[in-house]
Amino acid sequence: MTRILSGLPAAARELLGGTNWGSLRHAYGSAEDIPVSLCSLVDEDPEVRSEALAALDMGVLHQGSLYTVTAPAALFVAAILDHPISLAEHEGHFPWDDGPSRSLRAALLDWLGQVAESAAYGEDPVRARTDWLWAPWDDVARRERDPVELAALHECREIRPDLYDAVEPFLSSPDPHIREAALGAAMPLLLAPGLADRVPRAATLLRARLGAVAGRRERASMARALGVWGADISDLLADSDPAVRVCAALGPAPADRPRALAVLLDALRDPRTTDGWFPEPLPGLDGWFRFTVLRCALALAETFEEVAPVAVAIVAAEDTSFVDFERGPILLRAFAGGYDPARPLSSAQRDLLRAFVDTDEATGGIGGNTLWFRAAGLPDNREGIAALLRPCPPPHPAPMTFPA
Repeated sequence: MTRILSGLPAAARELLGGTNWGSLRHAYGSAEDIPVSLCSLVDEDPEVRSEALAALDMGVLHQGSLYTVTAPAALFVAAILDHPISLAEHEGHFPWDDGPSRSLRAALLDWLGQVAESAAYGEDPVRARTDWLWAPWDDVARRERDPVELAALHECREIRPDLYDAVEPFLSSPDPHIREAALGAAMPLLLAPGLADRVPRAATLLRARLGAVAGRRERASMARALGVWGADISDLLADSDPAVRVCAALGPAPADRPRALAVLLDALRDPRTTDGWFPEPLPGLDGWFRFTVLRCALALAETFEEVAPVAVAIVAAEDTSFVDFERGPILLRAFAGGYDPARPLSSAQRDLLRAFVDTDEATGGIGGNTLWFRAAGLPDNREGIAALLRPCPPPHPAPMTFPA
C-alpha cells in the first residue's frame, strides 16, 4: 500500500487523506472500505484491479444510483486516468464482461461516463424523453427523491467541470477504445449547463478527426455527440452512411428539423437493419438502437401526424416484444395532452387505436401497456378502446313545434 500511495498523483493522495470516507455511504453501507478499493485500481495484480473496478460498479454506482461516496470516488478515478498502470489490459470481473480486450484506462473512462449519465438524467425534461427507458411516472419518482439522494446528485453535478477536464485529453488518444470511452464520458458531461463554453473546443476536436476516421462506429458516435451538443450537423444529415445520418439526427433540436425527422423515420421503416448497425451499443445507449431512434423521432415531431404512418405500422406489426419501449411511447405522443372526451379523435389517432385493437390478441399491446394508456387518459382495456372507435349516433332531431 505504501508503494501504491507513493505512486499516486498528488490530487489522488489529497482526496484519500482529505475525505472522511467513514461518513459517506455506498449501496451496501459505510464507505470506509472504498479507499482500499480505489488504491487497488492501480495494483500490479490484474485480478486485484478487476475486483476493485467491480467494487465501483456494484457499490459506488449500483445500477446507476448515486451515493454520497460517488463524487469523491469519481474525482479519484479522474485523477488516476494517466497513471502508467492504466494502460495495462483490463480483465473483466463479471461473467458478462466478455467484450474485446481493452486498457484499464478505457474501463475507468467508461465508469466516469456512467456517473455523468446518472448525474445528467432528468436535468433537462425535454432531453429526458429521448432516453429509451423514460416513462411518464419517472418524473413523479424523481420529484420524490429523499434529501440524501438529492445531495449525492448535486455533488456529482458540481464536479462535472473537473471530470471533463480530466477526460478531454483522451478524446485524441491513439487507442480507439480509449477514444470511444472518452467520448462516451464527454457527451453527458458537456450537457451540463455550466460547461457550454467547452462545447466549441470539443466540437472542433471531433471535427478534426471526422475526416480521418473511416469506421462506422466511431464516425456515428462523433456525429451523435455533435448533434446532442447542438453543433451544426447539417452536412452529416447528408452523409453517405445511413448510420451516421441517423446518429447526427439524434440531437434534441437540430437546425434542420424536417430533414432530421425524415432521416429518423426512414430508419424506423427498416428496424432490423437499423438494429444491426451497432451489435455492441454505442456509449451511453443500451437496448436496441431503434428504441432511441423512435424516442428521438417522437420528441422531434411537432405533431403526431408527422410520425403517424410509421408509428401505426410499428403498432400494427405482430411483434410481442418490447411493448413498453415502442407502443407505449407512441401512444403517449399521439395523446400528448391527454385524451379529451369532448374532442373528436383525429384520423391519425383513430388509425393508431384501431391498430391497437386489431393486434391486441396477438401482441398484448393494450394489456401490456396499461400504465401508458392511463397516462394518456385512455381506457386501459380492449373493450374501452373499441368503444371509443364506434361511430357516434346522429343527434336526435329537435321536436317540431306548431303555432297555436
